[in-house]
Amino acid sequence: MTEKSDSHYRIDNLDKSILMALMENARTPYAELAKRFSVSPGTIHVRVEKMKQAGIIEGTRVQVNSKKLGYDVCCFIGIILKSARDYPVALAKLEQLTEVVEAYYTTGHYNVFIKIMTRSIDELQQVLVNKIQVIDEIQSTETLISLQQPIDRDVAP
Repeated sequence: MTEKSDSHYRIDNLDKSILMALMENARTPYAELAKRFSVSPGTIHVRVEKMKQAGIIEGTRVQVNSKKLGYDVCCFIGIILKSARDYPVALAKLEQLTEVVEAYYTTGHYNVFIKIMTRSIDELQQVLVNKIQVIDEIQSTETLISLQQPIDRDVAP
């Protein structure tokens, strides 16, 4: 990811309102936002562009329902590496696994914490045994299976 030129842009209440509305529905027309916030569509456009240039808005995305696609098992795996210097190589190998949907370099007990999605417990076992635990740089893992996700939200602007 490249650093944006205007990284010191400070958002005000209008920017926060625009962000919250777009986070709720990124396809909301600027004209509708302008009416809602009593400003011109041009003002909305300028504000959004400034937030894009500052790197606050990084784009739009489609949110996929993983359960509807058959991914019923979500789990988190804490990974302890053999050595801290193994991080770049281990990360590159984890990045090749399509089941890994998030990865974090962390402090504390684990060096790396990943989130993986699989279609079944059997598939999870195969991923653990045949893909993750065979990575030479990994000393050990601990797997936590998610039973539900009662909170799922972005940060508030």
